[in-house]
Amino acid sequence: MEHLIFLFGEAEKGQLCSPIPCRCLSELADVFGHPPPESQGLFYAIQALMYERRLIYFRVKEEGFSLEDYKRGLALLRNKEIVDYPTAICMPGMGDARIIDETSEMCFILHSLLITTERDLYDYLTN
Repeated sequence: MEHLIFLFGEAEKGQLCSPIPCRCLSELADVFGHPPPESQGLFYAIQALMYERRLIYFRVKEEGFSLEDYKRGLALLRNKEIVDYPTAICMPGMGDARIIDETSEMCFILHSLLITTERDLYDYLTN
């Protein structure tokens, strides 16, 4: 079974709010450039590729704050515009309860995992 990670993240360049498949590290670097300060999305993307997972990178303007960008990505998943269902949805930097709740529901429907950080989980639980 091949695993697919749908990852929301910030990047230096690349098309916003568009699901872009990445197959290797050089492609990731060419398409998205360097990670902005405080961003974690590209680091998670590197890990996914190093563990030989398929990756769809969904570039958001600002990790954790561009709520409309996250909603667009979730709508793509909900409306089945992504051909393959992801094994996991990764949202580093997102601690907003509304987005996490909506993503959790989506994960339940798709039988996917939600990948986040300890800090984001703490923000969600204490919100």
